Amino acid sequence: MTETEQHGAPRTLDVQCCIVGGGPAGMMLGYLLARAGIETAVLEKHADFFRDFRGDTVHPSTLQVMDELGLIDDFLKLPHDKLQKLEGYFGTTKLRLADISRTGAKHPFIAFMPQWDFLNFLRDKGQRYPKLKVLMSTEATDLIWANRGVCGVEARDGDGPLAINARLVVACDGRHSTVRACAGLDVEEIGAPMDVLWFRVGKGTETESVLARIEAGQMMITLDRGDYWQCAYVIAKGQYDAVKARGLDAFRANICHLAPILKSTIADIKSWDDVKLLTVAINRLKRWTRPGLLCIGDAAHAMSPVGGVGVNLAVQDAVAAANLLAEKLRNGTPSEAELGAVRKRREFPMRVTQAMQVMVQNNVVTMALKPGGAPIKPPLFARIINAVPWLQGWTARFLAIGVRPEHVHSREVE
Repeated sequence: MTETEQHGAPRTLDVQCCIVGGGPAGMMLGYLLARAGIETAVLEKHADFFRDFRGDTVHPSTLQVMDELGLIDDFLKLPHDKLQKLEGYFGTTKLRLADISRTGAKHPFIAFMPQWDFLNFLRDKGQRYPKLKVLMSTEATDLIWANRGVCGVEARDGDGPLAINARLVVACDGRHSTVRACAGLDVEEIGAPMDVLWFRVGKGTETESVLARIEAGQMMITLDRGDYWQCAYVIAKGQYDAVKARGLDAFRANICHLAPILKSTIADIKSWDDVKLLTVAINRLKRWTRPGLLCIGDAAHAMSPVGGVGVNLAVQDAVAAANLLAEKLRNGTPSEAELGAVRKRREFPMRVTQAMQVMVQNNVVTMALKPGGAPIKPPLFARIINAVPWLQGWTARFLAIGVRPEHVHSREVE
């Protein structure tokens, strides 16, 4: 990997693969490719990985990948909380909808861990591979084209413009992907009926395992993070201004009505600055590739927060991409057909998962957010799952392990 700067000419960096975006997909793919002996640069436009209210559910499928890489022992030394049983209130009825201990997974729990800890861990462990270069404060601004194909990225860091030449560019820069836009790839919008207001409040002496709370006109998720509650208050799409107009006191009162356990610390929401709006979208690309370019993770398919699966699908995409492309990159530039094999591998799990999210949106979220609705009663499917424990293992397997889980097959090159 070489970096040069000539008088009067832009600085250049030559690599085999340039990954744009240092999220879960980008950092995992960077680690796997460097492990396989591929000269790889990961571009992250921010100076660090610290972003509040990012997805931080690490599912058994991702824990299995960390295990296969020999990283699991050190990974689980990082501060985290464990969740095995997913329970929720439908009105006043408490139901259990999933039990991860019944999945047969080697690591049968969801690990709640700040995403920045996960990403810092991959970066730190990746330092053992000299072919991995993580470029912080480096933003991709455009693609470099030659012969109707992508051959690099134009970027900018603290020292100015930087041209990165690469056999392959992989877009991992999220649902608002700059690379995807520069490539002119069309997005198919699936739609979502809700947005989410994220906030956190301190934790008193009480605790409980309930995850979801649904009442007529309201819905909230509460995640026990040890010394605080991380909460997602679900609102109808585009209603944030209306919620704010009713005032902070009304907002806090609604929260306490839904989750009385938060009453003692609800004053931690001091202003609307303590509440972050997440605009929910479900979409997917019609094609994931151009010659020399591949999109994965949220850049290829934005997921709803339903099930907390986004991080883990992104990691699965990265594992599949490394499995399919590492040897191709070692020997040259993968063809667009070879890049398309990643989509063929990952499209079915993505579509099935999005279909599940749409089903939950249509049958639970939309019902819950309907204004002035009748008191919420648990839907039939939820009552059946609660009554039949072995079904809780099936639902947990779908959420926690997923459809067609990936395993690390790319070989390590010392």
